[in-house]
Formats: sequence, structure tokens, C-alpha cells
Amino acid sequence: MDQKKIDSVKANDLKDSKQTASSDKDFKVSKTISKSEDKKPEKIISKTDTKETSRNNKKINESNSRNPKSTSEENGEFVEKLVSINRVAKVVKGGRRFSFAALVVVGDGNGMVGHGKGKAKEVPEAIKKATEEAKLNMLRVPLRQGRTLHHDISGRFDSGNVYLRSAPSGTGVIAGGPMRAVFEALGIQDIVAKSVGSSNPHNMIRATFEALKMVSSPKMIATRRGLKINDITKRRKFSRINQTGVQDG
Repeated sequence: MDQKKIDSVKANDLKDSKQTASSDKDFKVSKTISKSEDKKPEKIISKTDTKETSRNNKKINESNSRNPKSTSEENGEFVEKLVSINRVAKVVKGGRRFSFAALVVVGDGNGMVGHGKGKAKEVPEAIKKATEEAKLNMLRVPLRQGRTLHHDISGRFDSGNVYLRSAPSGTGVIAGGPMRAVFEALGIQDIVAKSVGSSNPHNMIRATFEALKMVSSPKMIATRRGLKINDITKRRKFSRINQTGVQDG
């Protein structure tokens, strides 16, 4: 009887071991299947993502190459012109303390311009202060065809007096000294300018800015008078024809 019991126990143990082995195999197989199922879609998603990102980058590069102006505007790039830099002194009890004063003009080359001045003990710091002030004091000027002014204008500040005249295409920037820096930063390509009076760069730049503040476009005049833009442009054409007729006569 004891021998039979021992044999039955051994048989039961063998059955249990076989069942556990088969269950372990099934569990391992299910694990591998689940891993493979989990991995496959991840690989597919990563490939599609990389393809989409590469396509988007190509599109962005193509659009940037087609219109470089938009990229410069987005990045906030400005044209900086150093007009003048002087060494100044402050007299104190112990002697003189020297520093540098800078005058800078900043513009985006598309109708926005500003000027500023800065003072510091070193030149780079003075220029940095002046550029920051110029960026804070920007002025929007309406341009005709993006290259010249809509009409002739004059400006005055203290002893500086400036005359600005619009010019046909191909004329170029006919201006000297500080005024040229303002027009280049503003994006004007054709203009004739004359400074009468003081040659101080501060007075000249302030006078040019006073003149640019008074520039108006046909759209602005039409909204002010309650008319259409075509009415104002027609009047401009008729006035030119009359002037040429008077000169010929």
C-alpha cells in the first residue's frame, strides 16, 4: 500500500510539473506576441513622424527662400547705422571724467525707423544704449512703391533745416552725412535731400524726423477727407499734366 501511495504521489507531481511548464511556455509566447505587437506600431509611428517633420522642414525652407523679407521680420532683424560718436568730459572736483556719446539710427528697411543716443565710459556700451533707445522710439513712414516719399516735405529743429524731395526710380539716395543713414535704415531707394543751416548731426537727424512725421499717403488723405483714393490720385495726375502744359507754353 505504501508503495502504491508513493507511485501515485510521483505521478501527480509529474503532471503538475508538466502543466506548469506548459503554462510557462504559453505565458512566454503571449509575452513575445504582446511585445512584437507593441513594437510594430511604435516603429511605424516614428517613421511617419520623421517623414512629416522632414517634409515640413523642406516646405519652410522653400517658403523662406522665396520670401526672405518675412524671415527677417520674424527674426526681428534691424539695420543699425552709427551716425557719430564723440568723447565728452565731465569736470569734477578731482579733475575730468571722460566718457563716450553715441548717436545711432535703427530701421527695418521697410518703412520703420528710429534714432537714439547713449552715453557710457566705453564705446560698445554707449552704442548698445543708443540702439536700445532707438528701437523704443520707432516711427512708421508711408512710402510710395516702397522706394520713395509720396510728396516733397521740409522739416526744422532748432538751427537745422532740411528739405526732402521724392524722386523717380533710378535716382538713388542723394543726401549727405546723417540724412543718408536715416534713408538707408528706412529703406528709401530714390530721394533728393538738402540740409540748410546747422551741420550738427543731432540737429540734422531731428530735423529729418520732424519732416518724416508730416509725410502722408493718399490713403491717409482719403480717410481724412472722406473721399476715395482714386479721386486723390486723379487730382495728382491732372496737376502734373497742367504743370507740364504751363512749362511747354
